[in-house]
Amino acid sequence: MTSIHLENLKKSFGAFQALKTMDLKINDGEFVALLGPSGCGKSTTMNMIAGMEDPSEGRILFDGRDMSGVSMGKRGVGFVFQNYAIFTHMNVYENLAYGLRVRKLPEAEIDRRVRAIAEFLQLGPLLKQPSAKLSVNILQRLAIGRSAIVEPAIFLLDEPLSNVDAAFRAVMRTELKHLQRQFKQTMVYVTHDQLEAMTMADRIAVMDHGVLQQSGSPVEVYNNPTNTFVAGFLGSPGMNLVRSTLADSGGSLAADMGTFGMSDTLEDSLARCAANENRREVYYGFRPEQATLAATGEGGIPVFFVERIGARTIVHLGRDKATIKIVMDNDNGLEAGMCARLTVNPGAVRLFDAESGMAIGRA
Repeated sequence: MTSIHLENLKKSFGAFQALKTMDLKINDGEFVALLGPSGCGKSTTMNMIAGMEDPSEGRILFDGRDMSGVSMGKRGVGFVFQNYAIFTHMNVYENLAYGLRVRKLPEAEIDRRVRAIAEFLQLGPLLKQPSAKLSVNILQRLAIGRSAIVEPAIFLLDEPLSNVDAAFRAVMRTELKHLQRQFKQTMVYVTHDQLEAMTMADRIAVMDHGVLQQSGSPVEVYNNPTNTFVAGFLGSPGMNLVRSTLADSGGSLAADMGTFGMSDTLEDSLARCAANENRREVYYGFRPEQATLAATGEGGIPVFFVERIGARTIVHLGRDKATIKIVMDNDNGLEAGMCARLTVNPGAVRLFDAESGMAIGRA
């Protein structure tokens, strides 16, 4: 296993800053997801870890050793791309064996490893199949197997599941996690899909516009986002963020959400943080599943759309183009055109400064 330290890392292409700042430590055997929208700098970061690009500034350390000037082939990394790199003139067995033959392992050891990884990835019956005749799903499984079989200390995966179907993605999320635990590799996984990051990673590094926004466990980043970008990007749907004004209310501090005709008294600890920072204009944030709705005959917030998705329902409420989304069970009884009373779990409320977008009193 190998630890990775990205130390004050920056990367520019001419005048364009692809990575403005990155300081991140990845522990031995840790599964870290670099998560963010297209163009945020996550693939550039991975390419520098692999040795495909040189940093403009900063250092990359493997177990404390500076990788400056060390070629990709000598870094001990395995790489799986979004577009699988498979030798289509070879069959499945030959593709899996290729990297081991380059390393001149004995044929008996090559055969053992090929059959072991093929069984693990459910490729056993396909070992003699020409790669050119395989489906996209199987080709990506093969690409992962071909990189994993050489047992690299660091395994880098750049959007490896983007081109496969949804059912296969769900299967491969589980298999990749099993693979990482079996080989105890340090794994860095680039994705724009927050579901992939949340379900597989030990830690998520959220990026935007070439800047590391937040790093932490999936639960930590989800429950305590450091700013409005992370709050909105994580979750499906993302966190509700309602522009509000903080005002005294009977000796307590309350968030006045005038757009929705409601006010919510803050818990003491959050109110103290907001008061200490002297904030008045804020975003009142809460996750869509951390609130309840009850139908009202009149008044309340109008329901304009009810989105039923399998075992859950997303209720869209709105007034004057402002919207709130609430996740509920399917049997909630709400329909478009009705009005509902919203109650937010007090412990779920997060506040963000309206100007900077940064969290107030984040735990």
